[in-house]
Amino acid sequence: MLAVVALVGFVLVVIGLIHLYLWKRLVADTTTSRRLRRAGVIAAALLTLLVPATMAGTQNGLYWLAWPGYVWLALMFYLLVALAVLEVPMLVARRMLRRRAVAAEPAAAAPEPVLVGASGAAEPPAAEAVDQPDHDPSRRLLLARSAAIFAGLTAAGTVGYGVRNALGPPRLDRVQIPLAKLPRGMDGLRIATVSDIHLGPLRGRAHTERIVAMINRLDADLVAVVGDLVDGSVAELGEAAAPLGDLRSRYGSFFVTGNHEYYSGVEEWVREVDRIGLRVLQNVRQEIRTPAGVLDLAGVNDVTAAGTGLAAPADFAAALGGRDPSRPVVLLAHQPVAAVEAAKFGVDLQLSGHTHGGQMVPFNLAVRLQQPVVSGLGEVDGTKVYVTNGAGFWGPPVRVGANPQITLVELRTP
Repeated sequence: MLAVVALVGFVLVVIGLIHLYLWKRLVADTTTSRRLRRAGVIAAALLTLLVPATMAGTQNGLYWLAWPGYVWLALMFYLLVALAVLEVPMLVARRMLRRRAVAAEPAAAAPEPVLVGASGAAEPPAAEAVDQPDHDPSRRLLLARSAAIFAGLTAAGTVGYGVRNALGPPRLDRVQIPLAKLPRGMDGLRIATVSDIHLGPLRGRAHTERIVAMINRLDADLVAVVGDLVDGSVAELGEAAAPLGDLRSRYGSFFVTGNHEYYSGVEEWVREVDRIGLRVLQNVRQEIRTPAGVLDLAGVNDVTAAGTGLAAPADFAAALGGRDPSRPVVLLAHQPVAAVEAAKFGVDLQLSGHTHGGQMVPFNLAVRLQQPVVSGLGEVDGTKVYVTNGAGFWGPPVRVGANPQITLVELRTP
């Protein structure tokens, strides 16, 4: 309990500091009106509270918070990025204005000679026009307002584009991956791969139906749903997930748990997905027998899982131990980092999701610190890892630089 309170407190502090920075750059630096500054303080405080309120509220049925809260979270992120990028050029511009003001000040000169008139009285020297120093703050105000307008337009435009991208249909990508052990007769075996559908406050049954229709048009040999199907309970989202029962493939449709299933009642969801008609691979493997050969398809629970029974953590030995090493094995594991353990068991190919391809550039740079592959095909200790971007989104309904995706993986002989 103390750890949760500490985490919430840390998040509030971080979010509060971000909003303080935004208030400084967007309000305090751009106006001299005390009334507007006070209004900005109130708005910043309310928006600071909106972010954690949205995250907590959407987990407790307050779905009306999702659109304003998550859209603001995306706007906040891109305002922060835009303003941070502008910090260096703004600093240079402010220094240039200061230097010009100093250069415009009259240099200290020798005293003017006193002129004595005909009357014998001293006369002042003739007045000369002198450039006055530029102490007018209007230039600095104009600079701050220009930066705020640029950041605002950039953030709004980026988020608008990202919303349209996230809510649009997933992109269908095809990738060919050679496997050394693949029997020649199985050359071209096709696995329709999708992850991170994220049914929840902003995505429902229509989202699932569109994904199922796209996959069924591929006429795939296998279908792999690689975790993070839902953000909510079976009672809330069971109807939205039901169309997955209509998935068609020659040798079956399979599912492995992602980390979000463990936030949403994993035991209920394992039973529900199995009832719908997908085979849930929980630390087990399945022989895929075709007329031309055999392939092992294995699946492990998410690496962050903790519990027993249906909520048990990943067990690579149970899924991969004692198998025929002459057969190729494809592992379904939600997080790419699972490949670190999978490689120890000689896995030929791991199919993963989780990263969303970064979802919102430049957040993908942070994802690289945690996951060995963020998007597309990579390799970890000799194991090939393909990471699909996911067909949905988490949090902000925004995708920038990482389109929603369904992938048709074609296995090829070298």
